[in-house]
Amino acid sequence: MASVEKSAATEEKSQEQSNEVEERIINEEYKIWKKNTPFLYDLVMTHALEWPSLTVQWLPDVKRPEGKTHSIHRFIVGTHTSNSEQNHLMVASVNLPLPDQELDVRKYHDEKNEIGGFGGVSGKVEIQVRINHDGEVNRARYMPQNPFVIATKSPSSDVFVFDVTKHPSVPPPNTPCKPEHRCTGHTKEGYGLCWSPHQAGLLVSGSDDAKICLWEIGAKTPQTVEPVQMFNRHSSVVEDVAWHMISADIFGSVGDDKQLCIWDKRQATPVHTVQDAHSEDINCLSFNPQNEHLLATGASDQVVCLWDVR
Repeated sequence: MASVEKSAATEEKSQEQSNEVEERIINEEYKIWKKNTPFLYDLVMTHALEWPSLTVQWLPDVKRPEGKTHSIHRFIVGTHTSNSEQNHLMVASVNLPLPDQELDVRKYHDEKNEIGGFGGVSGKVEIQVRINHDGEVNRARYMPQNPFVIATKSPSSDVFVFDVTKHPSVPPPNTPCKPEHRCTGHTKEGYGLCWSPHQAGLLVSGSDDAKICLWEIGAKTPQTVEPVQMFNRHSSVVEDVAWHMISADIFGSVGDDKQLCIWDKRQATPVHTVQDAHSEDINCLSFNPQNEHLLATGASDQVVCLWDVR
């Protein structure tokens, strides 16, 4: 018994030391990056959030105030709080200089954490909307045909769909999470989530249960939405899913089983599968928006692969 306890204590200490080394490496790499930002970018602005965010996505709308030297951009973030704190899906805004605004990349302001001579009050990130969310926001994605509609993934097996226009900018105290739709079908949480760029309301999701679910969401869709189709080919976590940018019926998926699968939503089995596409877990994929034959995948083996699907 004493031997088992000693072994457990040794293993815990070893893990702590490993975490300390990893954190030290991250801090050193950050310092190197920060020192070299003037040589890498025309502009860098940093903003400290109250809580970590596992997801971020630019929204497509841009405002250009008349007579101003900046444009106003919006983006989606989420929170990953401690267990006792309320999580939120958030919409934020930031002012960015216009393309013809001259910036001095040699200037770095330590207090403002920026280079290029732009920022301060004018470059401040502001949270415009907070929507109560059950658990941390693993991923949030807006619908291309209606950017006010945002789908999210959380520690729950359900996928939430929110209409931002139906929520106040600040939620009333002690109010529950009230998405417009809860998409069922998964049995575990996950991260893979993608709206179709071709058909409004068509949402695909991949999760830790190795399943892919497809939903159709419209104006008359009930609050609880069942999948119109489920796809089963992966043998482990489905890390990411993505729609083809040109072919409306095609999407791809990747997972911890090292498989890359190309699907036609009209069929139950993949039209193409690449076994051992990487040597470790595959984390993401993206189709080329200009060339219908190309897609890229990234994995834990520190390799990015470019594929020709022909």
